[in-house]
Order: sequence, then structure tokens, then C-alpha cells
Amino acid sequence: MTMNAISRSQIYVLDQDEALAFYVGKLGMEVNTDADLGFMRWLTVNLPGDPEREILLEKPGPPALDPATAEQVRELLTKGALGGTLFMTTDDAYKTYEDLVAKGVDITDEPTERSYGIDFGIRDPFGNKIRIGQMFPRA
Repeated sequence: MTMNAISRSQIYVLDQDEALAFYVGKLGMEVNTDADLGFMRWLTVNLPGDPEREILLEKPGPPALDPATAEQVRELLTKGALGGTLFMTTDDAYKTYEDLVAKGVDITDEPTERSYGIDFGIRDPFGNKIRIGQMFPRA
């Protein structure tokens, strides 16, 4: 058995419509799947041109979480303490940063040159951390 790709990642969001406004409207992602499964809304987005790698924008709750646990997850998410980070790359970190500032995105770290490239941090409306980097070619 050999695994050959990471196809989906998941993050919690408090409001899926607000998540769409952010991830599609501000970050420029595309809706991949928006399906009512009856027990939950299966909502995924992807970067343009990369439909094989989806991010599930999931509301904390059933079927994955009982009500008490879902409330704890919502509290941790709102505090920005849920853990986990999305990492994305760009061809031009400074231009991407300027575009996101103009769109009113919450910037947590300004672009900084590091040994691996130039990166900066943002946060979605729910407290999820996102790093965006322009990677230097590997030697």
C-alpha cells in the first residue's frame, strides 16, 4: 500500500457563508463542493487550478462532535488557540500581502525574509492561522 497525495484538509469555521466570503471573496479560492448531506453541509474550497487539494470548511458539531465538545471547539477557535495552520505559497509575497491588506484581511505578521523564503501571516474571521510564503529555490 502506498499513499500518493494529500487530497483534503479540514478547518473549523463558525459560519460557512462567512467562510465562503473570506476564502473565495478575499483569498481568491474556488468552491469545489457545496453539498447538503442532511446531517451536515459538506463545503470545500481549493486554490484555482488545484481542485485535487480541497479544504473542508466545517462547522463544529454533529456528526463529528457532540454538543459540549462542539462548544469547546468554538471557544478555542474564537481565541485563536485551536492549533493547526494552513500554509499556502505565492509567486510574489509582497504583492499578495498588499492585495490582502487592501481587502481588509487580518494580518498577523508582515512579510519577512527567512532562510527558506519570504512569508507572512494572516488570520481568517474565525481565528484560523494561515501562512503565505514565497519559497526560495532549493539548493
